[in-house]
This record gives sequence, structure tokens and C-alpha cells, in this order.
Amino acid sequence: MAFAYFLGASGLMDGWVIAFMLPNLARRLFGEGAAAAALIPVYCEQAHQDRPKAVELARTVFTAILVLLVLIVLAGEAVIWTSYRFFSVHEAARLKLSLAAVMLPYMIMVCLVAIVVGILHCHRRFATGAAAPVVLNVFIITALCASGWLMDVEPGKQVFIVAAAVLAAGLAQLALQVPSLRASGLSIRPAWAVRTESFKKVAALMAPMIVGLTATQINTMADHFTALWLSGSAEKGSFLTILGTAVRYPMWEGSVSQLFYSQRLYQFPLGVMGISLATVIFPVMSADAARKDLDGFRRTVSRGLRLAVSIAVPAAAGLFLVRRPLVAVIFERGQFSARDTALTAGILAFYCLGLCGFFLQQIAARAFFSMQDSKTPTASALAAVGTNIILNLTLVWFLAARGLALATAACSYLQVVILLVVLNRRFGRSILSRLAATAARTLMATFLFYLVGAGILDLLGGMPACFSSDIIRLAVVIPICTATFLAAAWLLRIEVFALITGYGKAETV
Repeated sequence: MAFAYFLGASGLMDGWVIAFMLPNLARRLFGEGAAAAALIPVYCEQAHQDRPKAVELARTVFTAILVLLVLIVLAGEAVIWTSYRFFSVHEAARLKLSLAAVMLPYMIMVCLVAIVVGILHCHRRFATGAAAPVVLNVFIITALCASGWLMDVEPGKQVFIVAAAVLAAGLAQLALQVPSLRASGLSIRPAWAVRTESFKKVAALMAPMIVGLTATQINTMADHFTALWLSGSAEKGSFLTILGTAVRYPMWEGSVSQLFYSQRLYQFPLGVMGISLATVIFPVMSADAARKDLDGFRRTVSRGLRLAVSIAVPAAAGLFLVRRPLVAVIFERGQFSARDTALTAGILAFYCLGLCGFFLQQIAARAFFSMQDSKTPTASALAAVGTNIILNLTLVWFLAARGLALATAACSYLQVVILLVVLNRRFGRSILSRLAATAARTLMATFLFYLVGAGILDLLGGMPACFSSDIIRLAVVIPICTATFLAAAWLLRIEVFALITGYGKAETV
């Protein structure tokens, strides 16, 4: 909301989004993505056998990632400086490079936070890790509001103040984890036991996990860069040249920002519920695998998949149903226009189609990683990423930025199908047998509340398209649809009803 108010869907906002993607993607790749996912199953296994060696492993991984990231940041800064000095033609490109140079060191801090949080998860401590993104948001919102309202800084300088706030937030996020570490009887200090079998196992798992666990983030990055390269602007003009032929750009400046805003909305249920579910289940799956408890492992994975479906399907339908008034209420003020609302809502509609795939992807990939099998998720992710790039470059000419969202949504299911087929073959039908029944019941309950919600929106269709009217629409539709879904979930004995309310008994067949 703060970004939309002060920067809207503009070239400046496009620049900030692209620049922030570099450290944010590194967090997914080296932090909570590859390193944490590779460390957790090995650390759990080692802690079960020899706690001092497990602590030494955690310290060694922390130190190795720190050294690797420092080298990457130094190399990245050199590349950015060279590009700025010798290859930048447009002012917009210089802006993106300058912002990237400021925020790149954040990569080090946020990845180290993710490593520490992964260790804490093994000790069933989740609070400070969950609070870390809140710290970042507080720093960003404070920087935007203080620079925009109190200091009256113009937007071109305001984005650099926000970039500096990101660095300060990284230090605060790291400091936040220290009390939890101490409470767990742990401390992180330099270690270099890189020749141990446990560290070698983490290193061997980590490389393929970089792709396997971050396919959605890589596809999202591909969406942003495709939008950046294929968007016209006052500086670039309306046409690009392809093989000597002038072709009109399929999008205009601001498309990257519109993708960013729509992603914030579909990633809200994914982050709050989908990734949280996968995060909590992952250490349990890893512990089951370490004990060779295959029955326990099957039950954990099976229930995780069922819960993912029973949460993702209604969340996707709800977002799709109220997408336009929701975008308007949250973002449409300041520099964010009604046109931006329409375009962002259109993109969100296609991202909603992939929400269930995004949820299942988190559970299914971690099921393999908990068994220390990184090859299968990597192969599925490579297939998804390659397909996404092809679909991006095809659909963008027909659907503009909406085509990029559709490509990412479709590819999420491609990866999930591959992973579930392999799980079914490896563990038998029992691991997926109840998934179809849960999906069918959830779809029935979702269809019922969607019909109710669509009817209410139709009745309220005569109200003007303004903030107060959209607030009324949401205030009426959301509670009624929620109550309708919960009632249907209770009647159909959907497992998520018992989980959310603590009332009733989950499905047992």
C-alpha cells in the first residue's frame, strides 16, 4: 500500500522491483531455499545421533555461506559498476543498476537469517523466523512514509532512502534471531569443518536444490524480466526491432510494478498458510525420514498435501471473486490509478489459477528433500522453468502481462504433477489415496460459496466504483462466503474445518 501510494505503477517502481529481486532471489536460492532445505534433514539426522557434531555442522554451513555470499556480492558490485559505466544507455537502466548496487549487500544478511531460522525450526522454534519479514516491512513502510510525508522527498530520491532502509532491516533481522538461538542452547560462530561427511552431504544436496525448491521464484523473476524487456516507455519508444522488423511493444512501462502488486496478493495466502504449513511440516518429515519411519512419513506428507488443497482452493476462488474491489481498496490511492487497478486485477486473476499448484509445490518438493533426494525436484523444476520461459515469450503477445501470470500458474502444476507421480510410484497409492476425495469435497464447498459471493456482487453491481462502495462489497461478501465455506466444510467433513475451528472430526476415509 505504501509503495502504491508514493510510487504507483511507474518506471521508478519498476526499477525498485527489479533491483530488489536480486537479493530476494538469493534469499530463496542460498537461504531459506537451498541451504536451509539441504541443512535441515542432515542437521536433524546428525542431532539425533550426536548433538555437538550437529552444532559444528550448523556453524560450518553458516560460515561457508557467509564466505560464498561475500564473494558473490563483490563480484556483483563489479559487474554492476561495469554495466553502469560502459553499457548503460537509458536513464531507467542506470536507475536500476544504482538501486541494485545499494541493495545487493542485503543478500548476505537475509541469507544468514534464513540459515539461522532453518536451524531454529529443527528445534521447533518458529516465532522469530516468522517475525523477520515483519521487521523488513516495518523498515520499508517507515522509510516510505517518513521520506514522503515528513521530508517531502521527491520519488527519484525516495527509492534510494528505501533501499538504504532495506540494509538496516537486514541487520535488525539478524539480531532478532540471537535470543532464540541462546534459548536453544546454540551459538553461531565461525567454523570450517568442511571435510566432514555431514557437510559434504549438505553441499551435495544444496546445488540441485537451488533449482528444485525455487522454481516458482525463478519463474516469477522470468515474468519480471520479460515484462521489463518487452515494455515500451517514453524513453524507449513504442516499437522494438526484431530481425529487422519494427514490432509494437506488447506492454507499457509499469507492467513490472503491476506484476509486483498482484504477486503481493496471491503470495499473501501462499506465505501465511502455504509456506508456513510446509515450513512446519518439513522438520517433521525430515525426522521421520531420519528414523526410517516410512509409515509416519507417508502420513505426514499425505496430510500436508490434503491440507494444502483444502486451503489453497478456497483461497484462490476467493481472491478471484473479489480481485477488483480488493486491489482498489488496498492500492488505489496516491500515484496508483484506476487504470492500474484494472490491469493489476487482470493479472491477479491468472495468478489465482496457479495458487493450488504453488501450495502443493512447497509440500511435494520438501517431501523429497527430507529424504535427501534433490534430483527429482530439480528435474521437475527444470522442466517447469524451461516451459515457463517458452510460454512467457508466446503468451505475452496475446495477453500482455496477464500471459506472464498464466504461464507461471500453468508451470506450477507441471512441476506438481511430476513430483506427485514419483511419490505415488515410490510409496504406493496410500500417500495420495485421500487427496482426490479431499479435493472433490473442497471443490464442492468452494463452488457453493463462489455462487453465493457472485450473486451478492451482482446484487451490489449498481453501486458506483469508489472506495466506500468497494469497502461495502468486501465487508458483505467476505464474511458471508467464509461462513458458507465453513458450513459446507463441516457438512462435508473436510479436514481443514477441524484444523481451523478445533471443532468436529477430520475426514477418516
